[in-house]
Amino acid sequence: MPRAIATARRVSRDEVLDFVRVRHQAVLVTQRASGAPQMSPVTCGVDDAGRVVVSTYPDRAKAVNARRNPAVSLCVLSDDFNGPYVQLDGTAEVLDLPDSVEPLVEYFRCIAGEHPDWDEYRAAMVQQGKSIIRVTVERWGPIATGGFPARLAGD
Repeated sequence: MPRAIATARRVSRDEVLDFVRVRHQAVLVTQRASGAPQMSPVTCGVDDAGRVVVSTYPDRAKAVNARRNPAVSLCVLSDDFNGPYVQLDGTAEVLDLPDSVEPLVEYFRCIAGEHPDWDEYRAAMVQQGKSIIRVTVERWGPIATGGFPARLAGD
């Protein structure tokens, strides 16, 4: 059986955002007060401004950490665990109520499309006290796949 060869394809900003738009599973990395990394599996989307958006609560570690140190990273994964992935690095902004409501509407739209009752959705976000993290992407790695280095693939 042939071995899969690892790939690393460098892409433009538009290409990386297109890649992320159709993938909604990621690991968000923030920094604890101690400097140690804190990782959170998240559902993410890309808003109309090209920021990666994540819904959260104001007291969750990812929100607390991003407020203290806005330098964050995301590893965006394909639905197939062995599929392509990409690392994004950027600056986070945390929005709490009431400023988070309309960005949360956009978050829902970019992940799941139209909601049957937007007034009900907005009310639920307020009732739940939801926040949103918006990440302005500043750097990104190649879109990568796992596998063997090409030099070993034929062995």
